[in-house]
Amino acid sequence: MILPIYAYGQPVLRKKAEDITPDYPGLSNLIADMFETMYRAEGVGLAAPQIGRAIRLFVIDTVQMEERGKDVQGFKKVFINAHKIEETGDPWAYEEGCLSIPEIRGDVDRPSVITLRYLDENFVEHTETFDGLNARVIQHEYDHTDGILFVEHLKPMKKAFIRSRLEAIRKGRIKAEYRMKFVDGK
Repeated sequence: MILPIYAYGQPVLRKKAEDITPDYPGLSNLIADMFETMYRAEGVGLAAPQIGRAIRLFVIDTVQMEERGKDVQGFKKVFINAHKIEETGDPWAYEEGCLSIPEIRGDVDRPSVITLRYLDENFVEHTETFDGLNARVIQHEYDHTDGILFVEHLKPMKKAFIRSRLEAIRKGRIKAEYRMKFVDGK
């Protein structure tokens, strides 16, 4: 089932998400719905807060980026209760966007490597290190579970430049190619 994506301004996007247990209600269906929603919106990652759930869950499929010729060895994974162990490497800028903040993009500096401890969809624990574009997508989605949006990483001039566009999104005065849920319920 395709779920509505919560737009900039929704309080759940600013909450620090909670860990979940294997008995979380409807978890496998939720994961399947998140992948379906992400693909419909043409995203490469989607975090649970973006569909209104303040839980530490995100899904990623960077195989799509590999297929589009990006310099990445893609993967498709589920990350449950992910916790950052460390970020290393030289920070590098890359233009990011977000399904919760349509039509706004901006360069974000992030370290090139991240190591995470997380559970997969079977609640098997992993500790893994990711680099390059895979690390970037993970960092972006991980930020969502900490209540951080990519626009907070933008340079002050860019933030000032997009302020009115962010307000338009918050008020639902945009058209997205996918279902969205705005603060006023539209």
